[in-house]
Amino acid sequence: MITLTTDFGTKGPYVGEMKGAILSINPKAMLIDITHSITRHSVLEGSFVMEQVVKYYPKDTVHIGVIDPGVGTERKALIIEGDQFLVVPDNGLATLPLKHINPTAAYEIDIKKMEAIIGRKISSTFHGRDVFGPAGALLDLGYEPSRLGKEISLDEIIKLDLKPKQKDGKWILKVIYIDDFGNVILNLEDYERPKYVEVEGLKIPYLDTYGQVKKGELLALPGSHDYLEIAVNQGSAAEVLGVKVGDELEVRLWR
Repeated sequence: MITLTTDFGTKGPYVGEMKGAILSINPKAMLIDITHSITRHSVLEGSFVMEQVVKYYPKDTVHIGVIDPGVGTERKALIIEGDQFLVVPDNGLATLPLKHINPTAAYEIDIKKMEAIIGRKISSTFHGRDVFGPAGALLDLGYEPSRLGKEISLDEIIKLDLKPKQKDGKWILKVIYIDDFGNVILNLEDYERPKYVEVEGLKIPYLDTYGQVKKGELLALPGSHDYLEIAVNQGSAAEVLGVKVGDELEVRLWR
């Protein structure tokens, strides 16, 4: 089973080309499109989406993630082995899903080996089709990752700085995802339930679900992904707060 998470969009041939490259190696592969609509170049957004996916997939699933603004540069192409596999560029995309796969080893994919396997020169601008897709196809067939590249230390993998920070009794939190409803998800887990959440001076009730406030009103809640979430009942918290993925907010939890 292979999942696909990219920022390719659906207008062009890119998703189809990558799938073709996978199926030409592994015709029986079960391909699951998670999304191809990650905001262009948003590694943080892609990392959040991949994290949620790996939590619900079975052992040995291969997760291919291609949000890769550094394609063709010296950044590494990685296979990370654990209960499941991550096949991703080494740009921080693995940060959040790594928490859930019990990683045991990491490998830098050898471009020359991949060229020999696919039988043609690898494009410098489309590693989704020529590197990550074929590597995922081979892993799904049972190839050992060591056949595709050299082992590197797990400590070498680039990780985004997503540790919540505290200052003067407040949290400094990062927006790690905004869904299609405009719900704002912040990088805070494992916190004691508050009565109110103050966000940039706005004191918001902390409740269990959206319908507990009137239409158009703000609320905070635990959300379905175990992170602190800010929402508007039948509206967009992102629009009300004027935020985007990657922004930092001052947040105070009132008990």
